[in-house]
Amino acid sequence: MNVLIDNFRTFAEGFLGTVELTVYASVLALVLGFLMASFRVAPVGSLRAFGTVWVTVLRNTPLTLLFFAVLLGLPRFGLVLPFKVFAVLALGCYTSAFICEALRSGINTVPKGQGEAARSLGMTFSQTLSVVVLPQAFRSVIPPIGSTLIALAKNSAIAGAFSVSELLGTYKTLSELGYNIVWTFVWIAVGYLIITLTISAIFNYLEQRWGVAR
Repeated sequence: MNVLIDNFRTFAEGFLGTVELTVYASVLALVLGFLMASFRVAPVGSLRAFGTVWVTVLRNTPLTLLFFAVLLGLPRFGLVLPFKVFAVLALGCYTSAFICEALRSGINTVPKGQGEAARSLGMTFSQTLSVVVLPQAFRSVIPPIGSTLIALAKNSAIAGAFSVSELLGTYKTLSELGYNIVWTFVWIAVGYLIITLTISAIFNYLEQRWGVAR
């Protein structure tokens, strides 16, 4: 308990850093995931190809390697941003591939007749997707999206190795100060548990409100 009380500010800064990474990267992942899912079911071949390449590359690239590519590679091309922004880009882009596939699986559960009926009424592809298909698909993909964002919160720990302030990185400071490493990791685990349980509670509420009835 002393390690928490004596270093509450350090833990709080790390906790808030992880929360910020999780929130910003989640928003980016949801936006990109929605966009890529739209590309993958689009009637335009080039868009489908782009979405397929995006998902294939990111899903099969280790996240640590992606961090190296973004945080150390982009500055070599003149793009210099705070490391936290680079970390959000890496986490958001990586997770967007999984969000895309979750959304695409939900889209595939919607009967084809729904889209055909919308097109027969004169609706465009974008209108059919946003007004008819995605609202129905969203109901079936709430649990997998929630699980993906929980994984994102835990994956944010990698950012600590790149000088980004986050929860897991606090152990380095406290270890140098001579605190018991076991209790340090216990309180770090509690912090991650608070974050993941909060995400789980949010998506449980969404599932109860809008999810597919069982």
